[in-house]
Amino acid sequence: MRRFSTQGPVNPDQHYVVTRTEELTEYIKRIKEGRYIVIFAPRQTGKTTFFYAAMDILAAQELTYFPIHLDFEAYKNLTSSDFYSNLTEDIREEIENLYHKRGEMPSEALIHFLENMALTDNMSMLRGFRTLARVLGNQRVVVFIDEFDGIPPAVVSDFLYALRRIYISRTTSRCPHSLGIIGVKSIAQLNYDRSVSPFNIHDDFALPNFTLAQVQELLDQYTDETGQTFAPEVIKSIHKQTGGQPFLVNRFAQILTEEMGIPKTEPLTMTHFSDALMQILDEPNTNLTHVTTNIRQNPRAESLLMRITLYDEGVHFNLRNELINELATYGILVRGTDRMCKIANPIYLYCILQTFKPIVNGLERDYFPKDTDGLQYLTSSGEIQMERLLDNFRDFIARAGFRILQVPETPQEFIGQHLLFAYLDQFVAGVNGAMYMEVPTGRGRMDLLILHNQRKYIVETKIWRSDRRYTEGKRQLAAYLATEGVTEGYHVVFDHREAPEPRTETETVDGLTIRSYVIPVVQERPSSERVR
Repeated sequence: MRRFSTQGPVNPDQHYVVTRTEELTEYIKRIKEGRYIVIFAPRQTGKTTFFYAAMDILAAQELTYFPIHLDFEAYKNLTSSDFYSNLTEDIREEIENLYHKRGEMPSEALIHFLENMALTDNMSMLRGFRTLARVLGNQRVVVFIDEFDGIPPAVVSDFLYALRRIYISRTTSRCPHSLGIIGVKSIAQLNYDRSVSPFNIHDDFALPNFTLAQVQELLDQYTDETGQTFAPEVIKSIHKQTGGQPFLVNRFAQILTEEMGIPKTEPLTMTHFSDALMQILDEPNTNLTHVTTNIRQNPRAESLLMRITLYDEGVHFNLRNELINELATYGILVRGTDRMCKIANPIYLYCILQTFKPIVNGLERDYFPKDTDGLQYLTSSGEIQMERLLDNFRDFIARAGFRILQVPETPQEFIGQHLLFAYLDQFVAGVNGAMYMEVPTGRGRMDLLILHNQRKYIVETKIWRSDRRYTEGKRQLAAYLATEGVTEGYHVVFDHREAPEPRTETETVDGLTIRSYVIPVVQERPSSERVR
């Protein structure tokens, strides 16, 4: 039986795989047109698997094309001479392997060429490809270069100039006929000498995350082989939480089908989904480790990411901005339909908040009044008394006063959201519930969804901007509650103005109950405290 894979390229004989039929058809079309194509996308998005699929199609079905696969991952620290020496050996091995795979024998001329091939620099490479074209006759060489980011910095510019010279040549037997470059960074980002890119002839190819239909296709393969079904809501929720990110989709499926021990005779339900999501959020898997590592590298990342999440104005998705470009390269930011920055998926947002949340904020013992704990906010039937719980949070902020400004390593403009997240996170863990983000965020929206005893509780948090936006936020929350089948929601707005207007009100919006809080955030400690 096949399985879901999160380790390296997917093998269709061993793993369930999204076929990406439309994308492959378009990609093969561009190869036939002789284009030099660049795919750059974050790690673990299925780029290498896609390349292998394209190569298999060319090797098996398009015999006039001669695919050569190269991988530069281990090349980064090589000298120029060692780079070209290893490139020579890799090309030789790839050609021999393809003939073996096709069950054919190379011609005497090709055998002689391979025995004497010696690439020493970019110009000898250019001439070597010319000779290879003559030896192969009518076959068109297609070169795929994986992990192109690994090319040594001293080599990249001249290497690309040589490929550009090949591309613009007028010969009918141009070699390579088509080129595919795959990497995390774009060609422009690899242009280490900061000059104009020598590779301005390339054709960008987008390889997006999985659509909902593709997630369905992937999971249906498992169902067809085992008979175990996924509830439709589970499939939609996997796509919503992951944003279709291939590693995360497969990781979800791994946990549900292999690690939770659910009998194959039982359908996979939202209860199972919630347990799997909690495991993903808590585990140090490689994808989320990359995310947290990359956002820690730049001290400006926290402020930008929180501003994208919590301010209605949003941030324009401007790839000319170095920080936005960097976070987009890592797959953390994506372009929304409104041309604004958006966190790629709710799982990433949760990890971002966990990354920047202080281990200890110094206020944990003050969350609840003396001689009480979180269990006081459960009914006798085990339901969360959300109104009382959030009333207490409002009162906690008032009790803490200026001390909230002393929470370490937390920008003051986001302290309210950090404390609410920490407060609810501690409470939910204490009552054996689950809390996660429910929608991808940008333009001032952060929805927290709490699951406990088969019930959903939804809290939306914002920063005060105006009365109009306060009212719009309630309507926005009501619309979201309707899609989730929830009749009550909680709207928490933090007011940073010098003269804040605290509010607590319950209203009916479009037939749904909205409990709203406007919570003042202290601007500075009292003068008497500053003197001490």
